[in-house]
Amino acid sequence: MSDPVLATDWRQFASNTAISEGMFIGGERRAAIDGSTRPVNSARDGSTLVELAWAQPADADAAVAAARTAFDHGAWPRMHPRTRGEILQRFADLVEEHRKEVAVLISLEMGKPIRDAYQIELRALIRCLRFYGELADKESGEITPTEEGELSLVTREPAGVVAAVVPWNFPLTLGGWKLAPALAAGCTVVLKTAEQSPLSMQRVAELGSMAGLPPGVFNVISGDGQVVGRHLGEHTDVDVLTFTGSTDVGRHFLRYSADSNLKRVYLELGGKSPNIIFPDAPDLDAAADAAAWAIYFNSGEMCTAGSRLVVHAEVADKVVERIVDTAAQWFPGDPLLPDTKMGPLVDERSLQRVLRHLDLGLAEGASLLVGGQRVLSQTGGAYLEPTVVTGAAPNNPIVRDEIFGPVLAVQVVEDEAEAVRVAGDTPYGLAAALWTSDLGTAHRVSRALRAGTIWVNCYEEGDMAVPFGGVKLSGFGRDKSRHALEEYTYLKTTWIRYA
Repeated sequence: MSDPVLATDWRQFASNTAISEGMFIGGERRAAIDGSTRPVNSARDGSTLVELAWAQPADADAAVAAARTAFDHGAWPRMHPRTRGEILQRFADLVEEHRKEVAVLISLEMGKPIRDAYQIELRALIRCLRFYGELADKESGEITPTEEGELSLVTREPAGVVAAVVPWNFPLTLGGWKLAPALAAGCTVVLKTAEQSPLSMQRVAELGSMAGLPPGVFNVISGDGQVVGRHLGEHTDVDVLTFTGSTDVGRHFLRYSADSNLKRVYLELGGKSPNIIFPDAPDLDAAADAAAWAIYFNSGEMCTAGSRLVVHAEVADKVVERIVDTAAQWFPGDPLLPDTKMGPLVDERSLQRVLRHLDLGLAEGASLLVGGQRVLSQTGGAYLEPTVVTGAAPNNPIVRDEIFGPVLAVQVVEDEAEAVRVAGDTPYGLAAALWTSDLGTAHRVSRALRAGTIWVNCYEEGDMAVPFGGVKLSGFGRDKSRHALEEYTYLKTTWIRYA
């Protein structure tokens, strides 16, 4: 069977891909109520892809009203869960059918290499929809012990209207982790896309309607976070707000909830994940290659990016040398070319933020080992070389801050105890990894690290059946797995006296 990525001329396909100009509210495309639009520019070359309808508070009100009506009076929360699951399965089938079209929208809007958009991002959304489609009718309630003549029922009820605010780096993966369990639980959803990547999820919403989602069940709006995101956070008709993004914005959503209707808020926030390599790693070359992948995949724009290499002094030179050699393979290129491994950063603002962090870190004593320069500036895109920095002190911003770019900070340690201390010296707690052949070391270190996910002898592995989320400043709540359904339901006790 031929590789569909290699078999497609993606630049030609992109030029023939229609892009809609409206938001998706109440089962249809709509212009903004006041006619507002915003140019959506391609990360690939800075060109304008479309003038997209741009939401204001009135549009958010319209989307929430559509979701509220669909929840309070519509069929969706009252359907047999099996029927909801069947619609989610059809939804997945339609995304699969339109996979190439949606993949090219992702690649254009945020610069993800087309192979990753098609094979990884779309696969993640399709599997997510199918997982929760299959799970929709598998959750049941409880009957607790009572006296004769009484019956106690504990049921899980859909929580209501869910507002999901998602980032630009994985617009469909992370959006799917919110919308699929919420829909499976019987909730209705208003999803606000990131300003930089609004196009792919708007198209996915249309596919959901084609699959049978009733009007108002799934709405997608695009607007400024400080305006529309805040409005959703303060909206008294929103029952649950789920957010993936920066810690600073997560704090705002907690305040919005406190100042409005005390809506439940679930946050998946930033990370500064350590990748620990011990001398007895099963394969040092594989560990080094995985370390390069962990920071250069998706241009380092990943909350779980392995942005800190914590490596034992005994093998540090060998591992770092391999990563530096490997960095050349990650030199950025046109995201619409099938052999591109790393595309541009999402926009000029992101590039400048990364470069400012590098300047600050180098001024404070860090050393640039490779990369750190803007490249391909003639294209109009924000391309940055894969970068490795050494010698940064523990308080250096390259070590402390979530840079969200292809910048690896190397920290050399002398033993296991120092590795645990250095790895844990961060306010974040999203993920961590370690490489060792010793089961005792693997168990001790993984138990000692405070993070939501620990990988041993691998990086970024997972499955829809396992939960994902963090601790400390990386937030709380969990995406994926059947545990995510807990965020979109509440427990109701019904006590019946029948005698």
